[in-house]
Amino acid sequence: MPEDIHSQRPLFGGAITTTLPLRFQDVSNIREVPDHQEVFVDPTRDESLIIELLDLKTEVADQSSATWFLQDLANEQDAEETMVLEQSGIFEADGLRFRNTPTVINTAVGQMNISKGRQGREAQNIVKVYLANLRLKEVGTDVLITAYEPLLINPLSESATAVGAGLTQPAAQFGCMPMAEVFRVAVSSFKVNDWSLFGTAA
Repeated sequence: MPEDIHSQRPLFGGAITTTLPLRFQDVSNIREVPDHQEVFVDPTRDESLIIELLDLKTEVADQSSATWFLQDLANEQDAEETMVLEQSGIFEADGLRFRNTPTVINTAVGQMNISKGRQGREAQNIVKVYLANLRLKEVGTDVLITAYEPLLINPLSESATAVGAGLTQPAAQFGCMPMAEVFRVAVSSFKVNDWSLFGTAA
């Protein structure tokens, strides 16, 4: 069984790094991706992970921030039958500090029906979505790490051409790390190397 080899990936010109399996390709420069996003995709499994920098939503409470962003994502993607499966409490990332202020992290896992691109509702796939909100309050930034794991591929979806229609096969059967673990590693290894990325001097 092949080993799912990992490597540290530079984000936003190396100002941030995180760790991902090598099977995830950086498509940020290939697709039309906004400057505040980095996108990684495993085309063989139609899995993806997006890291996004947003202005801090000061009106959103820490303990419900991940579910708030998950619902916002569902609204943005016109996702149907969205449900939150689990939510963590808030915890501090001691290794991710700016001026001695630790970062607060909140996570949520949901399931939603999403279509690729502009394919429409008739081509929606059932997807499990893992979302972490890292709140860098001292630099006014909400970081979102969002991982997408397809559970059921619609025959009308463009994903069916790449990975086939129907229920997706468990990652472990192919020697791949499950998406839940890919997500956990990406969040736990997230590191800011250059805080000037946020327009703030250290």
